[in-house]
Amino acid sequence: MVIQAFQLSKSFGNYRIFEDLSFEIPAGECFALFGSNGAGKTTLLRILATLVRPTDGRFTVLGNDGVTGKESVRQATMLLAHGSHLYDDLDAQENLRFAMAMRGLDPTPRELKLSLDQVSLGAFSEMKTRNFSAGMKRRLALAKVILAKPQVLLLDEPYNALDEGGVQVTNHIICEVTQREGVVVMTTHDRDKANLVAHRTGLLHHGILTFSRTDHIAHDIS
Repeated sequence: MVIQAFQLSKSFGNYRIFEDLSFEIPAGECFALFGSNGAGKTTLLRILATLVRPTDGRFTVLGNDGVTGKESVRQATMLLAHGSHLYDDLDAQENLRFAMAMRGLDPTPRELKLSLDQVSLGAFSEMKTRNFSAGMKRRLALAKVILAKPQVLLLDEPYNALDEGGVQVTNHIICEVTQREGVVVMTTHDRDKANLVAHRTGLLHHGILTFSRTDHIAHDIS
């Protein structure tokens, strides 16, 4: 199993977000997590990304403990959250170079160009990202995924601010990750879009996680 969680719990003060969550996610699976606002979906993603420490329980990613081995977990994991995490004074290529350098990677000019072309930003490679729309910023974040090739991709509301073309690009990248035996965990309110790529779905409600399997899996999103 790529991800294993054992009785995970998280509280903020006296408020218990969730408790005793246990689940496994195997290689090659996209798992979509649904739930109302405040259910704890984003908190769970941030725990898996080692940005938030669980109150109780434990989890592993590729056999690495999420608390004691968090550096190894971070090397294998990429989280795309709500914020763009871009530098406004840098252009698209510069933002990608900086993000990859933070992961110890040095993409070639050709690799940078191909990643931008794949997310339909090739014509904007030298534009300062302060001038990007929200959808363009989301596409640029997807270019980071293409370059980094993480084994575990965590997506928080990945369809926000995207047009139909952006949704297709997102789902294509999700399929690429799972086809190379990586894992994708996404939180979303959009069941229709998620069901195109998710192998399993889960509902986080009142601190309890229930699973179901999707009927239709799109293995080749173009």
